[in-house]
Amino acid sequence: MTMIQTDENDLLKSEQNKTARSELTKVVREFVDYSDWCYRENEGKYSREKAQANTYITGKKKSSGSSSILIGGLKFGWNFNQSWGGAKLWSKGFVNSADVNIVYDRSDESQKELKVEQYVHESQANIFANIPLGTQSPTDAQIEEIVNDFWEFEDQINDSKKEIQDKVSYKNQFSNVLLESKNIIFRGAPGTGKTYLAKSLAADIVSNGRSTATKDLTDEEKSRIGFVQFHPSYDYTDFVEGLRPKINDDGSMGFELQDGVFKKFVSQAQANLDNSQKSKEDIQKEATADNKMDAFFENIEFGGDTFSTVNGSKFTIAGIDDRHIRIDVPGNKISDKVSLNIHELQSMLTANQDFKQVKDVNVFFGKPHGTQQYSYDLALYKKIKIRNTRPTLPTVPPKKKNFVFIIDEINRGEISKIFGELFFAIDPGYRGTTNGVLTQYANLHDDPGSKFSIPENVYIIGTMNDIDRSVDSFDFAMRRRFRFIEIKAQDNIGMLDELDEPKRQMTIQCMQSLNDAIVNVEGLNENYAIGGAYFLKLKHLTFDALWNDYLQPLLQDYVRGMNDEEGIMQKFEAAYNRGYQSAAQDNAERPTDPDGNSH
Repeated sequence: MTMIQTDENDLLKSEQNKTARSELTKVVREFVDYSDWCYRENEGKYSREKAQANTYITGKKKSSGSSSILIGGLKFGWNFNQSWGGAKLWSKGFVNSADVNIVYDRSDESQKELKVEQYVHESQANIFANIPLGTQSPTDAQIEEIVNDFWEFEDQINDSKKEIQDKVSYKNQFSNVLLESKNIIFRGAPGTGKTYLAKSLAADIVSNGRSTATKDLTDEEKSRIGFVQFHPSYDYTDFVEGLRPKINDDGSMGFELQDGVFKKFVSQAQANLDNSQKSKEDIQKEATADNKMDAFFENIEFGGDTFSTVNGSKFTIAGIDDRHIRIDVPGNKISDKVSLNIHELQSMLTANQDFKQVKDVNVFFGKPHGTQQYSYDLALYKKIKIRNTRPTLPTVPPKKKNFVFIIDEINRGEISKIFGELFFAIDPGYRGTTNGVLTQYANLHDDPGSKFSIPENVYIIGTMNDIDRSVDSFDFAMRRRFRFIEIKAQDNIGMLDELDEPKRQMTIQCMQSLNDAIVNVEGLNENYAIGGAYFLKLKHLTFDALWNDYLQPLLQDYVRGMNDEEGIMQKFEAAYNRGYQSAAQDNAERPTDPDGNSH
């Protein structure tokens, strides 16, 4: 679906909502008028004939006393707390849907009420909204207000129901472990499929249990999976932030502070979490401000169009990116190039106030003294605010989503050098903005006091080989912040399903036979077992090629320095050959049906 189609659908939905509210207002108006008629003209008695004659309860004349109307997908009807029909008195009536009712309460004729309430079986009703009326009947404005309240609470209850109905059922056995622990590390022998498992787990988490295969994910879901592989040269500037060379607008070389791969990823997750907690009104204001800014910058000439501050200082806009607006101030001998924080300008445009002087901007951002940047912010604010753009379509706050960051070979990097002060921030018990930390480059930020934190919707998966020598130096501060899960060679054998039969069965027996031989050698154990990832190479290799080019060199490293290295290697090779040859023989002896399928 294109963006234009999506916008049209949103606009259509908005129009449908307006129509539904208007129709329900008519229903409530008729209901109130009928209620008042009963008390004024009919001695407080219900009249079936009068009720059947109404126009709006069904959108046309009713054919029976039980007729109802569908408004905005909800079925409505009139109801009374004592009786349908007869001469019984009633004092309280409902325009009712399945979940929330609009109530006209006349139990006390001198203190009428119009309210929205939810019926709770054998319990006190939940009152969501209430308009005291005194002795008068509700005005059209009061009815419209109560109808708006009705839709709001009906939506909330439906969202709550949907959340229960949509409760995620994950496919990966470790999904709930990760969601509970926030940080996990898969450890085990090489080739046991730890990275394969990490990617499968990440796909399960970001797709809410729809699939464990990355290939099945949407582009948006894939964007919520981060991946990096640590190595000895990897450092803080790669992972968190650091100074990077850049070409300035005038062609000269300079440096600028840039976010590393992990900080960029976390910023994306934080934006989603922040937006999910905003009201519809705030989202609408931000969308309108963004539209105005886009229209403004699309229609100016960078370096050409001139603007003025309230003091008459002339400046031009040199360029813009996701974070800054770069301006040139030719008349300023001290600082002729200034960088403006684009998010501050967005905040001014979405604020419900009018900025007329620089001091208004200072107060807004809580700064006791003026800054050079704010004078330019104010000038651009005034230009952008008056910009006429198409009305922004209604926008619904996004749902909070899960983000998964995978660190492959986490033990191969120098952990303290890479994470720095993030040791504290990644701790599952210290997530969120209240536990932020100042980064090593905080003094270069637009706001030097801004702190970096990891939000609750970020989950981290690490992988590490148990036999790698770097395991011995793995930082203990990190060990207590991760949950370690051992993956044995046979645990992830499902990855071999990618092989065709009968090669798959031959591979399983071959792997089992070889690993049995490995664990029986003194000085070796299950940590040295060969995992399924090595045997997946049989999709393209023969068993002999896999042994000669991959397994034999690895096993020789295992046994180097042991007594009788040659004899041990011969036992390994014999076990390997015995495994797949035995499986091949079993397959050859298995009977087949007339179509050639073995049994």
